[in-house]
Amino acid sequence: MSRDSNYDHHITIFSPQGRLYQIEYAFKAATASSGLTSVAVRGKDTVALVTQRKVPDRLIVPESVTNIFKITENIGCLMTGMGPDCRAQVSHKYGVACPVGVLAKRIADVAQVNTQSASMRPLASVAMLVSVEDERGPQLYKVDCAGHFLPFVGAASGAKEQEAMNYLEKKAEEMREYGVDETVRAAIMCLGSVLGSDFRGSELEVASVTGKSGRFQVLTEDQIEAHLNAIADSDS
Repeated sequence: MSRDSNYDHHITIFSPQGRLYQIEYAFKAATASSGLTSVAVRGKDTVALVTQRKVPDRLIVPESVTNIFKITENIGCLMTGMGPDCRAQVSHKYGVACPVGVLAKRIADVAQVNTQSASMRPLASVAMLVSVEDERGPQLYKVDCAGHFLPFVGAASGAKEQEAMNYLEKKAEEMREYGVDETVRAAIMCLGSVLGSDFRGSELEVASVTGKSGRFQVLTEDQIEAHLNAIADSDS
């Protein structure tokens, strides 16, 4: 038995190498449990969210399965990880409107508190929060299991997270100038590239928040198909 195996029984015990194994296990659960990959891209005046739509059982009503949530009229959230943990993290009600950075910090603070007590466990979920603010323009924050939260130009989470991040890093500078359609299509193209497959509209969830009004909207299947057709035409 490995010497370090004695240090993974409790979330509050550091190993001699300075590792918290239960936190590492939470990251693995958030990455691998759903098998999904999610991508977010921030353009000039738009932020787009894209993830796979997978219904785990044929008897489940497809419309009831989602990883994209409308937090307020101006803030949206894409969750990746264990389904119940994702829903628990976005199920709070009776809040007040606030900047997306403040909300991201609050979610991160709660996630970090869950790493400090043996009576708790971290949520196996990663949140990507988006909004367009009057003063700072489009905003994208990523919050992980341990309570890290940082603003991003492009971000990814899930099974193919590293591959997607590598793809986005190569386009980081040009993404800043993308318009509405370019931003949405860039996120779809990133997901298609790392998964190595073409999609139908029913196989994706796509959402965006755009412009001065900053209204968050989830795209319909027909709207997604229109973007997929435009991508196919540009490749031909």
